[in-house]
Parts: sequence; C-alpha cells; structure tokens
Amino acid sequence: MSANGTGFSVGASRERREKAKRITIVGWGAFFVWLGFVLMIKAGSGAILIGVGVISLCMQVVRKYAGLESEGFWILIAILFLIVGVWELLEVRIPLMSFLLIVVGVALILSAVRRKGGPG
Repeated sequence: MSANGTGFSVGASRERREKAKRITIVGWGAFFVWLGFVLMIKAGSGAILIGVGVISLCMQVVRKYAGLESEGFWILIAILFLIVGVWELLEVRIPLMSFLLIVVGVALILSAVRRKGGPG
C-alpha cells in the first residue's frame, strides 16, 4: 500500500493524468486541423462529422493502449457522429431520428428475446 492509501503512488497518478491530458490535447488539435481542412475544401458537414467520429474513436483506442480507461460515453458519441456523418454524405431521405428509434426498439426486443428463460 502506498502512502496515499490508494495502492497507487502519487507519481503514478500524476503520470496517468498527464497522459490523459496529452491525449486530449492531441485530440483537440486533430479536431481543429480536420475542421480547417474540411472547411477549406468545402467537403460539407458529413465529412466533418465522420472525421470527428474517427478522431474520437482513435482517442479512445490510444487511451486503452496508454493504460488508461477508455470512456464508453465518448465511444457512443463517436459512433453517433459516424452514423450521422455517413447519413449526411449519402443524403438518405429517411429522417435519422425515426431510423434511430426503430433501431433502438429492435435492439431492445432482440435483447429481451435472447435472454435465457424467456419473458418474465
């Protein structure tokens, strides 16, 4: 046990915070570079969203490989950015919110059906 009672040394905790901070700064830097590039070539909002989704997912992968916990919330947000970005680029005519609600409903139904022992 360490002096601070957590099982981790104070130096290790500081090092983890510094890693997380560097990853976040690089992520923000990549975001601004991507945003500037996409705006410069006038690629549209779909490309912006896809890039932000990819950057967010990459940041979580880097966090994992750096020995930090990946953040489920940001993984979910990244996936949503990717879905909306592809939706925009493909100019799908079905309203996205309706589609997402249907997907969530089907996923809930399937999760209930797959449980052992059936309903109840």
